Amino acid sequence: MSCHCFTVAHETETRVLQRMKTVTPKPVHLPRRTLLRAGAGLLGAAALGSLLPRGALAQGTQQGTQQGTQAAQLTNADRADIKRVEDYLNGITSMQASFQQFTNSEGLAFGRIYLRRPGRLRVEYDPPSEILLVADGTLISYYDAELNHLEQAPLRLSPMWFLLRDDVELGGDVTVTSFQKSANAILIGLVQSDEPEAGSVVLEFGDRPLELRQWTITDSAGTEVRVGLYDTEFGIPLSAALFATPRKKRQDR
Repeated sequence: MSCHCFTVAHETETRVLQRMKTVTPKPVHLPRRTLLRAGAGLLGAAALGSLLPRGALAQGTQQGTQQGTQAAQLTNADRADIKRVEDYLNGITSMQASFQQFTNSEGLAFGRIYLRRPGRLRVEYDPPSEILLVADGTLISYYDAELNHLEQAPLRLSPMWFLLRDDVELGGDVTVTSFQKSANAILIGLVQSDEPEAGSVVLEFGDRPLELRQWTITDSAGTEVRVGLYDTEFGIPLSAALFATPRKKRQDR
């Protein structure tokens, strides 16, 4: 159901994002495990979360299971707006953008993101990080070039998988848990219907015109990663090489 009180919260969020845009990107050295967890905010917490040590996700799992699983009560106007969002997302064939990633524990990190539907996504962090995250249509891959370390998980386990599918539908195997609309923004909260405890995602769109601005992923441990997009380009040609599955370097004997 639409919430008029959302206007104040959204204006605050917008001011934060605008301040983030004025920050001059600087090299950020984050711990590798922090980048892996933060990368979950870009590719989806459930799949990359499975790559973390089991103890890292144990805390808060019960909490994650109990919250955000009930479908939102939607008005006809809400459903019309959700259909409009579905049409917009299905119209995105390719996208590239700079991103600013924020977590409460580590602050800001910067990088570039490339998307080609269906199923392709590439995330590059700015130097000095050598972390690369790639969705190749089947797998999510995490590659640390400095350590020559590769980990992978099925793309279908990601709560962001719905955004990369050939046909985006905000229903069925994805449940809308919240819907908020103000004069110039729409926020939609989502979980996987069959595995809501894996994590949740909130998509934020600007309205008039409709435009994807940012998303926030919360994993099963309650860790929140916010990703804001800027300098976004749509419908541009992107080489298949961008989405090639990373391979470990051969070690000289």
